[in-house]
Formats: sequence, C-alpha cells, structure tokens
Amino acid sequence: MLKSAFLLALFIAWGALTGCAQTPPSSATQANTVETGTLTGAVGDPRNRARAHTELASAYFERGNMGVALEELRIAVAADPGYAPAYNVLGLVHMDLRENEVAQRYFERALGLSPNDPDINNNYGWFLCRTGREEQSIAYFLAALKNPLYNTPVRSYVNAGLCSLTKDGGREAIGYFERALRSEPENPAALFNLASIQYKRGQLEVARDLVGRFNKVNQPTAESLWLALRIERKLGDKAAENSLAVQLRRRFAGSAEYQDLLKGQFE
Repeated sequence: MLKSAFLLALFIAWGALTGCAQTPPSSATQANTVETGTLTGAVGDPRNRARAHTELASAYFERGNMGVALEELRIAVAADPGYAPAYNVLGLVHMDLRENEVAQRYFERALGLSPNDPDINNNYGWFLCRTGREEQSIAYFLAALKNPLYNTPVRSYVNAGLCSLTKDGGREAIGYFERALRSEPENPAALFNLASIQYKRGQLEVARDLVGRFNKVNQPTAESLWLALRIERKLGDKAAENSLAVQLRRRFAGSAEYQDLLKGQFE
C-alpha cells in the first residue's frame, strides 16, 4: 500500500482534480434526471438503455449515493450484458465501498469486453495501485495512454507518477509528472509531487519554482506551505521562510506541519 503521509493527503485533497478514477461524463440532462428521479431515454434499444442507466449511475456515484447507483447499474447490465462501461462503473462503486474482490471482478469483466478502453484501463490501474499492486498498475496507465482517442491523458500520467513514488526514489515518477505538466501545466498533483521529489533530490531551485507555481494557482495547503518553507530554509532566504511560517500559523495552526515547525522538526 502507499504509505507516504503526503501521498495520502494528496489522494484526499486532489482526487477530484486529478481524476484518479474516471467515470463517464455527465450531461446537463443527466444531472437533471438525478434531481427529478426520471430517466431520459429509458425507451430504446438495449445499448441505449444500458448507456442511459450507466450515465445516471455515474451521476449518483459522484454524489455518493451508492445504493441508487448500484440499482441503476443492475438495470444497465440487465438491458445489455455486453456494455463494458457499466462494469467499469460497478468496479468504481465497489472499489469505493472497499469491496475489492467484487471490484476486481467487474474491472476484469469490463476489460474483457473492451480491452483498449482508456478509461477502463486507467481505473483498473488505479484500483491496482490502491490495493498494493503499484508496479502492476503502471501497465494499465500506459495502455490507456496508447489510445489516441484518450481525451484526458493527464489523468494517467499523474496516476502513474503517484504509483511510482515508492520505486527508485521517485526517479520514474519524475518522468510521468513532467509529462503530466506538459499536458496540463497547472496540474496540482504533478506540481506538488514533483516539487517534493526534487526537494529530496537536492534540486532546490527547481523545487522552489514548482511549489511556488502550485501555491500561486491553487489554495495553498499545509503540505505545500511546509514544503515551500523547508525549501526556503535550505536556500537561506530567512524573509521568505518567515513569511511562510506566518501563513502556516494563520491558515493551519492545528496541522501536523505547524506542530513540526514549533518543534523545529524540518525533516
């Protein structure tokens, strides 16, 4: 399992931004169906019915309503047992419910039906990463990236980077995060994690630039202020260090990072 404290914080804070697991996009019509409880397109051929119920399930899943999502997915696979996206979302729901054996069966079913689907490959890779199989996960992120029709490659670059952090001191992760930033220059997970790696490697000016970009385009977090503070401390810029300490105290006085500052525990 991924044990790094800052990684855990990133999973919680930036899961929605990085899109670690990707559900089918929801349209305005689908959002309205969640509010009204009606299903647009319920009548039609089996594939269209499966698609409509899967999209509605995705909307419920994103809102945390797992029970209704599962019921919509049951209807979807009953309408069309060969519709791969329904099994993909079933995998996501059961992964979120920590029912890992069930989730794995559904992801494998989805891949069996649509082995080149980039979203399914990305999601199964994330599932493997979350369940302690980080090294195996990379192959699925790379499979997603091979698909020329994949419209969100930054997701898989970031996920591959996150899942490579425990390998080789992060050397492999550097390449994935750099490619993520070429695709999306302000991606928060790539900026922060790459800054952290470069800090540990002693590349302080590079790390300063990266975390500075993160804090400029996002709301600073306790982790990002603490990393920036430690970088400035090593670079010897006392004014910048003191300014960051003030921000850390003002914004996150109850954080573990501020407690480390008070104790003088910088590493």
